[in-house]
Amino acid sequence: MIVETIKMSSKGQVVIPKDIREKICADEGTVFAVVGSKDSVVLKKIATPSKEELIRELEVIGKEGAKRAKRLGIKESDVPDLIHKSRKAK
Repeated sequence: MIVETIKMSSKGQVVIPKDIREKICADEGTVFAVVGSKDSVVLKKIATPSKEELIRELEVIGKEGAKRAKRLGIKESDVPDLIHKSRKAK
């Protein structure tokens, strides 16, 4: 484990040291979840899926939705009415 000391700027900014960024493979644009508790702050790197991974996942979701719709006897032409009814019920 790498331990370093850093200082927060007047704007609340901190710099993650280069050796730590390299160790966790964090480049510009890397997204982190920030958790604070008492005197601790934890940064957790969040993996963002690639465009290709998102497309694959959406295809799986679409196929599953199509199977469910077919099983329930829902046609594509039924969808606008179902959405309207669902929104009205809220």
